[in-house]
Amino acid sequence: MWLEIWQFIVIVLLLIIVVGVATFFITRKIFERTLEKNPPINEDMIRAMMTQMGRTPSEKQVRAVMNSMNNAKKNSEKKD
Repeated sequence: MWLEIWQFIVIVLLLIIVVGVATFFITRKIFERTLEKNPPINEDMIRAMMTQMGRTPSEKQVRAVMNSMNNAKKNSEKKD
């Protein structure tokens, strides 16, 4: 009736593998859903924001803002 020690170890290892795989797929699905709801900022969004602020953005201004955001992102990743 009682399990042998090797049977117990095999069951625990299988459970760890199954939980790990399930966690991976659940986390991936949540991440994809979050990206759908909050997409990364692109040039069209920057143009829309500048237009809402009452400015007519030039292509140079849009690219400058985009570059500054990318640089800030890279700098924050280096600090972490």
